Amino acid sequence: MVRAPHPSTFSIVARDPNSGEWGVAVQSKFLCVGSVVPWAQAGSGAVATQAWANVGFGPGALDLLRRGAEAREVVDRLIAEDSGRDHRQLGVVDGRGGSAAWTGRLCLPWAGHRSGPDYTCQGNILAGEAVVGAMEGSFAGSSGPLPERLVAALHAGQAAGGDSRGQQSAALLIVKEKGGYGGFTDREIDLRVDDHPTPIAEVGRLLGLHRLFFAPGMAALTRAAGTVAREMQKILAKLGYYRGPISGEYDAATREAFKRFCHMENFEERYRDDEFVDREVLNFMRERYGGV
Repeated sequence: MVRAPHPSTFSIVARDPNSGEWGVAVQSKFLCVGSVVPWAQAGSGAVATQAWANVGFGPGALDLLRRGAEAREVVDRLIAEDSGRDHRQLGVVDGRGGSAAWTGRLCLPWAGHRSGPDYTCQGNILAGEAVVGAMEGSFAGSSGPLPERLVAALHAGQAAGGDSRGQQSAALLIVKEKGGYGGFTDREIDLRVDDHPTPIAEVGRLLGLHRLFFAPGMAALTRAAGTVAREMQKILAKLGYYRGPISGEYDAATREAFKRFCHMENFEERYRDDEFVDREVLNFMRERYGGV
């Protein structure tokens, strides 16, 4: 008999109606939990399938959501059709922010969920009910970008005891219309920590790097002129991108050298073809290469 994955875990599924994002954040004492639990599609909704997970709930729920089903209907239909329902745990947030969850009576204790508008928190084999309570309190009482709020909810759940077996893996999935790299997909953020002693903290670190490399909309700008341009020219010259004079002028040669630097360092999403440079990229240059 082939047994389904058993990611006993805690997760939060949520929507931000202001940003048009849906997301799932999850932590578990289970290898590669991000490959099993989180599912989401922009405009439709998001899903977490866990406990003795029926991974078919992911695509099945998204198909129902895409066709306009509400979260409660999705959960009820999937559970009704599954003979293993008593072992399953499922959380769904639909395209309008409706939420619903299921915790089967045979999920290992402590197991349960809490749901509200735009979110649902669920977990099993937890230290206690306080874990989902802390997650709910963190999310409902916070503001700001959805990814950071979801990671904060995981931290709150871990601080309240988390998975009673410990930590191993974590994941963060965020979707938004044309939110993927280059606008070609809806997969705005997809971070996975498959095996780590502190996976939630590691997901937070990776989120910070993702913001650095791929979040031009959050950028503060600095005019590339005078002292700033001179500093850029010196660094770019040391790195072999620039061969002109250290003039303090952000001329065509300096701009082309900086463009090559941005592409080599994966900052192409933050490069601007005008007289301004992204301050985060400038700080990265100073900290990483200013002393070379």
